[in-house]
Amino acid sequence: MNRLLMLLAAATLLASGPAAAGDAATPEKVAICAACHGADGKAVMPIYPHLAGQYANYLEHALREYRSGARKNPVMGAQAATLTDAEIHALAAYFSAQSGPLHTPDVHATAPKAAAH
Repeated sequence: MNRLLMLLAAATLLASGPAAAGDAATPEKVAICAACHGADGKAVMPIYPHLAGQYANYLEHALREYRSGARKNPVMGAQAATLTDAEIHALAAYFSAQSGPLHTPDVHATAPKAAAH
């Protein structure tokens, strides 16, 4: 059943064709991602990665690699095949802005002081 949902989502994306360069993360594009990754970027099954809270530049990089074929995954390759750079940027911005289970430590926080002996 889940594989059927993924194939339907891929077919929907491919049928939609390329969008205009200025498109944002449209509800339709988010809905396609949501089939596996959840509308808020929290994956619906543990086999899919969470997108919520992920770095936007990482998400953009991953989608561009799926689109080019550098990353091999037939479902994600089909999903990314018709995305424009603007759509990739908008989707990455949308999912990175969602709060999620991912945690990135603050690299600028002050380190705890060592205890005096």
